[in-house]
Amino acid sequence: MTQKQYNVTGMSCGHCAASIREEVSEVPGVTEVVVDLTANAVTVHGTDLDDQRLRAAIVEAGYGVADPVSA
Repeated sequence: MTQKQYNVTGMSCGHCAASIREEVSEVPGVTEVVVDLTANAVTVHGTDLDDQRLRAAIVEAGYGVADPVSA
């Protein structure tokens, strides 16, 4: 199991968190998505996580994404 964490811009509410969780959960290999509104961070757990697909899912949800905090 691996983990990736991203700084996300534009999140401000529970709806934001739900939108991101829904989009990122659809990426192959993802087993858990944790959104921390206070820290503006999204942590993704899973196997064979594809960084580009994870970033694209966050953008698809309508938010900006910075470099992973950890890989």
